[in-house]
Amino acid sequence: MELIRETDPTGVNGDTPTMRLFSLLELIAARDQLVSLQGLAEETGIPKPTLHRMLQQLEGAGLLIRQADGRHYGTGTRLRRLAENLLLNAVHHGARHGVLRHLVDELGESCNITALSSNEIVYLDRVETPEPLRFYLRPGSRVPVHCSASGKMILSQMSPAQRRKLLAHSPLKRYTPKTVTDLDALEDEFARIRRDGFAVDDEEFLPGLVCVAVLVPNDAGRSNLCVAAQAPVMRLTPDKALQLLPALQRAAESIRRVEAEGAPESADTIPS
Repeated sequence: MELIRETDPTGVNGDTPTMRLFSLLELIAARDQLVSLQGLAEETGIPKPTLHRMLQQLEGAGLLIRQADGRHYGTGTRLRRLAENLLLNAVHHGARHGVLRHLVDELGESCNITALSSNEIVYLDRVETPEPLRFYLRPGSRVPVHCSASGKMILSQMSPAQRRKLLAHSPLKRYTPKTVTDLDALEDEFARIRRDGFAVDDEEFLPGLVCVAVLVPNDAGRSNLCVAAQAPVMRLTPDKALQLLPALQRAAESIRRVEAEGAPESADTIPS
């Protein structure tokens, strides 16, 4: 399948050198594994010398990073930061923020939209509860992937090998007495999360804080977005968290439609 043509002297349909580099980035970013020169050449039909020059350009710009074996490439820090900034800056006054605000009105607790960034969970958007007792976190805040509800939710979609590779690069720090740091014990929890469709942080990251998260469905397959609610343990226990699931799932479905359809910026409610 030739996704990127090697030459187009007329520049028709935006097929310029810059757009060919961009198309190659899109192809690589869509993979959940590292890519090689040989594999890309077979998939795109681009001659290896041309493809090698393109990869060198992207690597020199910090958009790709070459692995230690010298043969495989993955997304670079600059590209991941660009994607993260796009997500952060697109939600503050948009349709997704309206969905989140409606959810907080319904549940009465702080809610967030989160995504996996490298080996952490980043808060893309957040609306705080009006309750005086709350844990204040702002958009852009980062939390550990292994002991947050959203992190465990997203990790549960991966294969055991993918999870272990990601977690191997970040020590499983114990933040509270309830933090699970044993990989085998985490695997048992991931199996339950896959079965039940939600994840709970039961005071595993911050003492006194309980959080529940569900995935935003992704028609293309694996999702990298979650909707989560959190509250002090005196208002929310793991058992009570089950009562929040219908509202969280409705919000997740509304966000899926926003992502798929490009809902207008003024969208402010979600259907019951």
